[in-house]
Amino acid sequence: MDKSKIIQNKITAGLLVLYLVLLTWIILFKMQFSFQDLRDFTDFREINLIPFAGSVMVNHQIDFNEIILNVIAFIPFGIYLKMLKPNWSFLKQILPIAGVSLLYETLQFILAIGGSDITDLIGNTLGGVIGIGVFIVFRKLFNRRANKILNVIASIGTICIFALMLLLVSGVIRYGSYG
Repeated sequence: MDKSKIIQNKITAGLLVLYLVLLTWIILFKMQFSFQDLRDFTDFREINLIPFAGSVMVNHQIDFNEIILNVIAFIPFGIYLKMLKPNWSFLKQILPIAGVSLLYETLQFILAIGGSDITDLIGNTLGGVIGIGVFIVFRKLFNRRANKILNVIASIGTICIFALMLLLVSGVIRYGSYG
């Protein structure tokens, strides 16, 4: 493996770690900045094993927004995994995606901080599969430069997300001191 490939893999691995930290903050900590704020989400323990029912139902209709957001949230996971493990079989790439999703759903139940829903598991896994597909398309379009281009895009996206988080934190801190 050449030096450039090693550097790209390290960048990708770092971006994957940052992504998983952010995903954990979104899913398990409900984008709260303190455990005290998380209290509003505790003591909620529910399991839905019927796909596209239960927690995604609003006024007896499926809430597609939640499903779409779950799919979108896991697309980067599929991209990063395919970048780091391009030779793994399709099934071997999907298992960690589904496994992490199942872990989040299980932890939400154990910690009583949200509903555990099979629809979330399906949507998250589908997002990962889409991410794998996105990487395949990039690989066909950009060949060996695909990882570098995706790392640049992911780095810019990560910087934007962290900037947004800083704005949220500063807004929360200022709001808390005035309110």
